[in-house]
Amino acid sequence: MEHPIKILIVEDNVIIADDMQSMLEEIGYEIVDNVIVYEQAVDVLKNNHVDLVLIDIILASDKTGIDLGKHIRDTYNIPFIFVTSNSDRATVENAKTVKPDGYLVKPFEQQDLYTSIEIALSNFNYAKKGIDKVADEADEITSNSVLKDSIFVKKQHLYYRIQFCDIQFIKADNVYLEVNTADKKFLVRSPLKDYLEKLPKNKFYRAHKSYIVNVDHIDAINSKDIMINNNLIPISKDFKEFILSSMNS
Repeated sequence: MEHPIKILIVEDNVIIADDMQSMLEEIGYEIVDNVIVYEQAVDVLKNNHVDLVLIDIILASDKTGIDLGKHIRDTYNIPFIFVTSNSDRATVENAKTVKPDGYLVKPFEQQDLYTSIEIALSNFNYAKKGIDKVADEADEITSNSVLKDSIFVKKQHLYYRIQFCDIQFIKADNVYLEVNTADKKFLVRSPLKDYLEKLPKNKFYRAHKSYIVNVDHIDAINSKDIMINNNLIPISKDFKEFILSSMNS
């Protein structure tokens, strides 16, 4: 494969997990990590590029694979497949609530694993093309000056329109940006500098190497921080001087 598909394995049986990893690497996939609990999986997803997740439903933690599936659906736009020994009606119905891109019952052969992954990726990419077409149309509308007061942010399989005035601050968090409004948080994959260029220049400023802030939402300031909606945000010396000079002008 020219660009190997990057896969995260979440499986609490170490023997099965290692066997799956060997199968996948033999086919040509790249294993980002091989973890056993929900918390480890969340951390890997936050800090790495992952194309697809293979998830055991029963994990060695309080939270299950279905909890992880919900987290992925709520936070990321990537496919996942449940890999489980459980095929009873109750488990399947529970799994369906988070809309997995596949459901593979153990034991399975290498060909079964390959087929499930390729079908999941194919279906996911086909659906994504439709979503991207909608996004392109939205961008075209924006460029025609109809939606100058807002930006579209993708969450799950939808693009949400956010008014610029509702964005309070944006925080760089590893490979993602956290776009924060008063009561919501959206994850966006973009460099902070590039995202700043999409925002109104008279309201949004780089307050720190890891933060963009909307100056209309600043509640308080001291020598090192500003406060926005009870969040303390560090500021650079230049930004502090800019704010103080603006206050005094």
